[in-house]
Amino acid sequence: MTVEELSAVLLLSSAVLLLAVLAVRLSARTGLPSLLLYLGLGLLVGEGGLGVLFSDAELAQVLGYGALILILAEGGLTTSWGTIRGVLAPAAVLSTVGTAVSTAVVGVGAHLLLGTSWPVSLLIGAVVSSTDAAAVFSVLRSVPLPRRLTGVLEAESGLNDAPVVIAVLTLTEVAGGGAAPTWWAAVGQAVLQLAVGTAVGVGGGFAGAWLLRRTALPSSGLYPVAVLALTVGAYAGADLLRGSGFLATYLCALVLGNSRLPHRHTTRGVAESAGWLAQIGLFVALGLLASPSRLPGVVLDALLVGLVLTVLARPLSVLVSLLPFRGSQRSSAAELAFLSWAGLRGAVPVVLATVPAVAGVPGTEQLFDVVLVLVVVFTLLQAPTLRPLARVLRLVPTTTTAELDVEVSPLGTLSADVVRVRVGDGSRLHGVEVFELRLPPGANVTLVARDGATFVPGTRTALRRGDEVLVVTGTAERSVVEERLQQVSRHGKLADWRHPPSR
Repeated sequence: MTVEELSAVLLLSSAVLLLAVLAVRLSARTGLPSLLLYLGLGLLVGEGGLGVLFSDAELAQVLGYGALILILAEGGLTTSWGTIRGVLAPAAVLSTVGTAVSTAVVGVGAHLLLGTSWPVSLLIGAVVSSTDAAAVFSVLRSVPLPRRLTGVLEAESGLNDAPVVIAVLTLTEVAGGGAAPTWWAAVGQAVLQLAVGTAVGVGGGFAGAWLLRRTALPSSGLYPVAVLALTVGAYAGADLLRGSGFLATYLCALVLGNSRLPHRHTTRGVAESAGWLAQIGLFVALGLLASPSRLPGVVLDALLVGLVLTVLARPLSVLVSLLPFRGSQRSSAAELAFLSWAGLRGAVPVVLATVPAVAGVPGTEQLFDVVLVLVVVFTLLQAPTLRPLARVLRLVPTTTTAELDVEVSPLGTLSADVVRVRVGDGSRLHGVEVFELRLPPGANVTLVARDGATFVPGTRTALRRGDEVLVVTGTAERSVVEERLQQVSRHGKLADWRHPPSR
């Protein structure tokens, strides 16, 4: 590539990047994951549009792995430990046992409906069994849901990449003519890889947090670089030790993101930027790799596999995985139904579809196209319906609390958080005066937005339906503040502290 050619490439790349950034606004309005718009940009630039040719599946696989590392790192760094702490066990079962159930069900369906061999059928099931971290993080964080439900979906999407990758690599070897391992050897190898990934990720996260808290770097901009280096290093270290690099990356980022690091907000902002850039680059590259002329021929196969996955495999995997936790975690039928529908697919299945293609496995020549069509069609079907479905199932709380991200603010160093509360139509916060909230010491209502105007409330200010309320609280008291607001929302101003939190 010459300098003149570099200028043309940079011009086209910057134009695509700007279009992708602008597409996020459309995504926010429609409820569609922005990844579909990025994929469309790749198709537009590719051989069916502007004529840019890209057919190197192996390069796409390598770039995909690199992008997934950054996406998982961003997901871990921006996930609150308080959100997933109480649901880590069911999420872990869903990401392992649920993945196995989904792989088996889709494998049987593919064998019966498509006529593929058993190894290839199970390989198809493994490829499409992973929910996508990028899709889940971008869509579900804009849907008001109980914290427990959001936590299960976020933790599952961050954890299930590891067992899915293990399954896909194993089945690719078998489908390519290799000897099939015994079931106990396969399970033992998977457990070992997950254990190594867990040890490297958690150990690397705590060691990195300890080091960064005791190292005075000369610039705040170096802390995000160090954090991202630690998460990428966790992947490489675990992979070299024959462990799960993806699991190590997510767990390392989760530990670092929930540690009291210097310049936490700056680090989080840089990680989010890296995650967005990885998503854009990944899906544009996958769009370039796709050939629009081949896609119509696989639509029926994609719809058949997608229906088996969505109607049978996902609900059954959720039921089998979470039913044992129903008593302790209070998982209602409505929550199980929502979890069954909210298994969004995205980058991970499409990237993993390149693995058997690169390995030259017979019978998988069209797998990439099938998975691509499946992801597009069923994401278009599922993503926009999540918010209405949550309302129909009555999972949307009458008052919602969410952390307000404030860049370049002193809140991180002050050990304080800003909580945003919306008073819903059915909330009993309506009519409650500020002093009647009886918030714990260290928490205070600082601003109310009502009818397009904002004002600082007094102790006798009564809250109204539709109010947006900002509460500043110490980080240590935040969970108590949220619990108290939920109690008053459900039981009114006379709510007793002995009421259990309703989430």
